[in-house]
Amino acid sequence: MLRDFLSHNFSKIREINRKYAVPNVEMSGWVRGCLLFLRLYLIFLVGLLLYKFITLL
Repeated sequence: MLRDFLSHNFSKIREINRKYAVPNVEMSGWVRGCLLFLRLYLIFLVGLLLYKFITLL
């Protein structure tokens, strides 16, 4: 009973993941540029955080 319940729900989740695996949203160049900038900024902040953590030890 529990096995059937879990397998049924996991199959629903897999179906939803397959449906939305490829995004259908078109982005302009500005949006892609801003997202790239934010991604690079986040990497910089994580690097800075790691640097500060390592130098304090």
